[in-house]
Amino acid sequence: MCLILFSYQSDPRYRLLVAANRDERYDRPALPAAPWTDAPDIIAGRDLEQGGTWMGYSRLGRFAAVTNYREGSGRSVAPRSRGELVAGFLREDTAAGDYVRAIAASGSDYNGFSLLVEDGEELWFVSNRDAAPRRIEPGVHGLSNHLLDTPWPKVTTGIDRLREAAALSAQDKIVGRLFDALNGRTIPPDEGLPATGVGLARERQLAPPFIVSEGYGTRASSVLLVPHAGIAEFHERTFGPGGVLLAHASHSIPSETATAG
Repeated sequence: MCLILFSYQSDPRYRLLVAANRDERYDRPALPAAPWTDAPDIIAGRDLEQGGTWMGYSRLGRFAAVTNYREGSGRSVAPRSRGELVAGFLREDTAAGDYVRAIAASGSDYNGFSLLVEDGEELWFVSNRDAAPRRIEPGVHGLSNHLLDTPWPKVTTGIDRLREAAALSAQDKIVGRLFDALNGRTIPPDEGLPATGVGLARERQLAPPFIVSEGYGTRASSVLLVPHAGIAEFHERTFGPGGVLLAHASHSIPSETATAG
């Protein structure tokens, strides 16, 4: 993922609200979000190059998502895929805090990443470009290709849009408003752009929530709603070159955590 907006334990109806965009090369093969044939409790997209995923939810009430950490060119390529980090958490029953502490110890095996994991009890953040894992307190947060709540324009604007959506009463209205937020294509003024070593022209291309550029762009937009009690809803829109909508799928996910009340 390259943008993750989320509300954690700050809504009377939802334990977790997530709106996220996955940005990737258009030619990198992937499957849309669905139950995995080799792990049917997991509902997630799947990267067909490395076998991992960028965001997923499991019937055990576990959530995970990862973003790349943007650092420009010139860094060596690490041996392991960042998609393993999400898939590994969804496959296991390890507590979120224990999982991120183990990942922090092996962070040099991966290129730069920022990872969110939630096990129904706690939500944790870890990055191999940050000092230490941290437990996230209830609130509304945003993550792009840097550290948690780094105030890039798409993060700060997205947090505002998430708050607006969460204030709506009807679930379908919330979902629609979050997809609208993820589809934003306005380029912020240059003075608000980060400097991550990719050059100003590329910073402009990567600045909107929804990215369309030559050979690379937003491939999937995902909205996840996990209630305090009931059935989680996972909605996904997938896109091709030029930002053309390819498909829209929805999954209702019974969860031991969600139904426990």
